[in-house]
Amino acid sequence: MASIEARGLRKAFGSNVALDGIDLRVEEGRILGIVGPNGAGKTTALNAILGLTPYQGELRVLGRDPWTERDRLMRDVSFIADVAVLPRWLRVSQALDYVEGVHPRFDRAKAERFLAKTTIQHTSKVRELSKGMVAQLHLALVMAIDAKLLVLDEPTLGLDILYRKQFYDSLLNDYFDRNRTIVVTTHQVDEIQDVLTDLMFLHRGRIVLHCSMEEFESRYVEVMVNPEHVAAARALKPIHERQVFARSVLLFDRVDRQQLAALGEVRRPSVADLFVAVMGSFVSNPTKGVAP
Repeated sequence: MASIEARGLRKAFGSNVALDGIDLRVEEGRILGIVGPNGAGKTTALNAILGLTPYQGELRVLGRDPWTERDRLMRDVSFIADVAVLPRWLRVSQALDYVEGVHPRFDRAKAERFLAKTTIQHTSKVRELSKGMVAQLHLALVMAIDAKLLVLDEPTLGLDILYRKQFYDSLLNDYFDRNRTIVVTTHQVDEIQDVLTDLMFLHRGRIVLHCSMEEFESRYVEVMVNPEHVAAARALKPIHERQVFARSVLLFDRVDRQQLAALGEVRRPSVADLFVAVMGSFVSNPTKGVAP
């Protein structure tokens, strides 16, 4: 069953096309990472999914039209925005009281259990918390809602690496149960590489790559090529080449691994390296079509 299904999804702000005919299907129980440069359409896509902006084309989220059925949809959806803020005067206990009062599926005991793992005090005001602690409070509030879909827009923006790791560890260990669906946008792609089940790259409102992480690992190979084999490696048409410590590192798509192993050290590329390769190809060739 699809949690999200879009066909020809389009959104324009005047002459600026934010989403350019997107076709997308996200199955239930998946964790989709959406990656793209600033202005690629990531937040616009999330806003359409959440019923926060009108759009052209077809879009169903949990079987509902998010624009016309948003009230019903949001009973089954949780959301943390990149600009999410809590009133600075609000106490932690008051935040719990508020969400408990407005959301019928909020489990206060679950939120309390999560907060018990942190150093956050119920009597503390938001202004007294660090950025990392505010992120933990946000996560406690949304994780305690029995939602079918969790949408995260740059949820760890501005946090140090320790809090980012704790955030995603909590997301996997305390929230994800293979029935819920999670959609996350982030610039820190390498940190969530092992969290995702699916990967999508956006560029100028179009999907330029969409694959499962299983396909990513079987399809793409990076080789640190031995100097004497550089010409032979380039003949195999890599999609990207970079230099590391005066060695050529080439990235290949659907090339036999045994053939590549004879040329140098074979390893799994990072999502960041693939992103640079794919985006670089579109910068050098703006008319290029969607990656197969």
